[in-house]
Amino acid sequence: MIRQEQISEWGGDRALLRPVTLGDLWLPNRVVMAPLTRCRAANEDLAPTDLHAAYYGQRAGAGLIIAEGTWTSERAIGCYPNVPGVYDERQVAAWSRVTRVVHALGGRIVLQLWHAGVQREMTLADVERTIADYGAASENARRAGFDGVEIAANGTHLIAQFLNARLNRRTDGYGTRRDRLLLEVVDAVTAAWDGRCVGVRLSPYWTVDDEPSADRRGGDYPWTADDRTLADYDALVAELNGRPLAYLHLRGPVPSGPGPDLDVFARYRKLFGGPLIANHGFDRETGDAIVEAGIADAVSFARLFIANPDLVGRFALGHATAGSDRDTHYSGGARGYVDYPVWPL
Repeated sequence: MIRQEQISEWGGDRALLRPVTLGDLWLPNRVVMAPLTRCRAANEDLAPTDLHAAYYGQRAGAGLIIAEGTWTSERAIGCYPNVPGVYDERQVAAWSRVTRVVHALGGRIVLQLWHAGVQREMTLADVERTIADYGAASENARRAGFDGVEIAANGTHLIAQFLNARLNRRTDGYGTRRDRLLLEVVDAVTAAWDGRCVGVRLSPYWTVDDEPSADRRGGDYPWTADDRTLADYDALVAELNGRPLAYLHLRGPVPSGPGPDLDVFARYRKLFGGPLIANHGFDRETGDAIVEAGIADAVSFARLFIANPDLVGRFALGHATAGSDRDTHYSGGARGYVDYPVWPL
């Protein structure tokens, strides 16, 4: 077994370890677990299992867990295998076991709502049904015991497709106002909750550099962080500022230097008056820096949480972090999922 060298640095007063309130969500620390697709719902119902309860329970020390992207309906399902849903009673019952474990261990957990998109232009009836599906999934998440939900409007999936000027060539109101779908989804999703319990995740800086190498397409890649795209997202964030959101979750560009560029997040701090979660490429030091600077209220970590279920404790005690087994990121059952040790080894 590989042992890790302990760093003797107590970080109990670090910015990431201070409590914070995101809307109506109180967090004891600002270390957020980002949504991670792990493809472990290997059953006909696409329902979470006891493995999911163990996995999220192990990580209940996070200030907030944002559970993996979860299908809002059968129509939302994409190419990833074994991704859970939240659109039928068996899934709701299974998720309720997960939330009970996390809450029993003192954690807070929200569910990310996900729609992969379709390979054709959606009819108005399709759009209306999709918005209704989001609203129903949000209500199901509330009934399953989640503390809130997050709308996935990042990456290359449905809502991001509507926001993209190079892909959305509709001539109706969902084309002339490319943000209309997201705003109507926000309204449908927030209706299921009292108070501010809904977050939105955006990735305005998404480019071909964010695609896994196996998924990169030839030709003209439709996502680009050009001036027009960033201006569109500026306007969108300003619109979201008027919605009853708990937080805005921003995925920054692929870091080109030793750490993330904090200025790209500061751009949106000026436009959004609510809490902001920063994501992509952060470690303990850069996470502390963006919070200390007042640019973000919390920082989300993805891969670090895969191999470090006790990530908050490691940050606090100055311990080294472990690396994950990439071969088990999207498959493997319990292996590479619930078998990472906590400190000390």
